[in-house]
Amino acid sequence: MLRKSNFRGATAAAIVVAGHLASCVSASADDGPRGLAYAWAGSAPAPVVSKLTGGLPSAHSEIDTEHIFGFSMGSDIGKPGEMEIEFENVGAFGKRSGTYAAWANLNQVKYTVSDNFRIAPGFALTGQHISGVPGLADHRDVAFGGVALELRYKLVDRAVAPFGLTLHAQPGWSRIDDASGMHIAQYGAEFAALFDSELVKDRLFAAFNVWYGTGGTREISTNLWRHDSEMQLQAAISYAVQPDLVFGLGVRYARAYDGGGLDRFLGDAVFAGPTFSYNISKEVGISGTWQMQVAGQAIGDVRSLNLDQFERHQALLRLNLHF
Repeated sequence: MLRKSNFRGATAAAIVVAGHLASCVSASADDGPRGLAYAWAGSAPAPVVSKLTGGLPSAHSEIDTEHIFGFSMGSDIGKPGEMEIEFENVGAFGKRSGTYAAWANLNQVKYTVSDNFRIAPGFALTGQHISGVPGLADHRDVAFGGVALELRYKLVDRAVAPFGLTLHAQPGWSRIDDASGMHIAQYGAEFAALFDSELVKDRLFAAFNVWYGTGGTREISTNLWRHDSEMQLQAAISYAVQPDLVFGLGVRYARAYDGGGLDRFLGDAVFAGPTFSYNISKEVGISGTWQMQVAGQAIGDVRSLNLDQFERHQALLRLNLHF
């Protein structure tokens, strides 16, 4: 997923956002006897955590940052007692040759239990249209994909700190491979640290995410097991044209591995593209992005772009209903 000249520009954008958030972390670390670094390790004294997340009145904009960054996520999780239904659709298009289109749909019911904790069970649908792609069998189908349970804990509230930080975990089970349509039994999970910050009040927002996914997969046809994993660094910046309409730019750097613990590097890629978020009403919102692979390479392949583990284009469209 790596590229050279184009990769420099994408990386620069990620460094700018990461540097800003790092300076925020440094400022917060000076505000306690041990510093914020101990909060990551779980050894921070209780007063530090309560200072950042305890029941202080919200001071930030009413803009919910969770979905204003495209694939990247903001730290907001909603208010206690809020319920939300989300329909998330991800499309992947284009391989080196042939026809390739894959669709993954996740439908969730999100419930915010407290100021800091949210739970969201969901189920997935998946579909593929594959024809003439080397290494993949021709396939055209839509099927039930599996189930997942999302858990989020807000560790640092951006309402009372220079930045927000939410921890994300999502275990799941799948019966269909999203990329190939192959029947499988897959058990896996993804984990993430979601940072965001309000750079200009009510107007300019930035996010930086670190994602790690791992899983074990049994192919039904052969009864063979394989393990794989992926890591992503994501950065995005978004500008509120008006409170209900937000535009931005997102950049992602992804690395694929053979083995569940980032064991054997297979290739990497950089994606970049515009993002948007629009609140149709107080109860209904849509958001999304279309990102193109701008750099990348698979191990053992000297050609530009990584079209072995990834696609030329990846797109996302969400519909959110609030109650």
